[in-house]
Amino acid sequence: MKTSCCFVGMLIAIASSGYAQLPQAQTGDWPWWRGPNSNGVAESGQRPPVAWSQTKNVAWKAVVPGRGHASPTVVGDRIYLATADDVTMVQSILCFARGTGKQLWKRDVNRGGFPDRINPKNTHASSSIACDGTRLFATFFNHDGIQVVALDLDGNPQWEQVAGSFIPDEYRNGYAASPVLYGNLVIVAGDFDGEAFLAALDGETGRRVWNTQRPSRINYASPIVARIAGRPQVLISGSDMVASYDPRSGSELWTAAATTMATAGTMVWDGELVFASGGFPEHGTFCVRADGSGEIVWQNNQRCYEQSMLAFAGHLYAVTDGGIALCWDAATGEELWRERLRGPISASPVLSGGHIYAVNELGTTWVYRATSEKFELVQENQLGNEVFASPTICGDQVFLRVSESVEEQRQEMLYCIQSARAR
Repeated sequence: MKTSCCFVGMLIAIASSGYAQLPQAQTGDWPWWRGPNSNGVAESGQRPPVAWSQTKNVAWKAVVPGRGHASPTVVGDRIYLATADDVTMVQSILCFARGTGKQLWKRDVNRGGFPDRINPKNTHASSSIACDGTRLFATFFNHDGIQVVALDLDGNPQWEQVAGSFIPDEYRNGYAASPVLYGNLVIVAGDFDGEAFLAALDGETGRRVWNTQRPSRINYASPIVARIAGRPQVLISGSDMVASYDPRSGSELWTAAATTMATAGTMVWDGELVFASGGFPEHGTFCVRADGSGEIVWQNNQRCYEQSMLAFAGHLYAVTDGGIALCWDAATGEELWRERLRGPISASPVLSGGHIYAVNELGTTWVYRATSEKFELVQENQLGNEVFASPTICGDQVFLRVSESVEEQRQEMLYCIQSARAR
């Protein structure tokens, strides 16, 4: 791997500056992809609803213009969402009031330059927004590149930068990776069968801090940053490996020959063990020791391609594309239980209040207990008839981005699910 560092003086100061920080979420927020803990596990002590319908436990619902698979980002009293209009080729960021669902503002950040084609299951706004408390960071694929934009919380532009070119050739399925924060860095992945990259931009100015070459293979996974084995690591799966990078410099820490060419899920971890699943063209779920040894602790042939998994209390929970819910012992890979739900599933499950919330593409949400003993269904809910965005659960609320088709007219909606006692 090749790493080029820009602004050397900036890098020298990293160790003593705000860069050397894992992001911290405020209580009650879901400020970036995979939530406050960056692993799909909501903050403890919450009691979100487990049951809902079109009328039951619906605090409000709001019309979402355009189309997208980005999950809601919730900070303070506001909700932020990426969306795109396929007809006018406009990509935008939306802001809603958390208490009422009222749309507060809409900022168009790009016009034109959409790719000729993407996968029918993808959108031009599939990356979730990251927020550092004062700025919003969003990534979009347009004009043969990955555009990174920064807005303040009122939607005023702060800066715009092209993280790198993005011109897939063999597999033109579009883009999906969400940005990840580390201190004042915004880290962006651009994996494709060309000059693939992992890049870090300065959050205040958009200046490039480092750029690391990645294998020339198509991939859709989002990177994630966590402190594992005594050091911060940027983890990303796909390109026929599991890889770890230093978030301060972009230098490669270690790789392991695990996963497949293309993955879409974001990696999770438990202690010094990290977990990844794919994908295409092969199938497989892998456990790797993250100490730099490259040791593959265990693996199986299960395919959690589009969904991220959940590592919690010594167990690994997953749902497959075909709609199978699974639980493994995280340390050994022993299968503890499996249950057939109903596929296809694209959204990633979320764990909150001792329950796992898993949503399929048809709008069905299964709520079941996060236990290794057996599959224990708590509730099955139906909302809308198309869901690709993962749930956001924070502050005793469940936020769902769903589509509803009425007389062949498709309309996206944002729902706030909350029990009456919590309002």
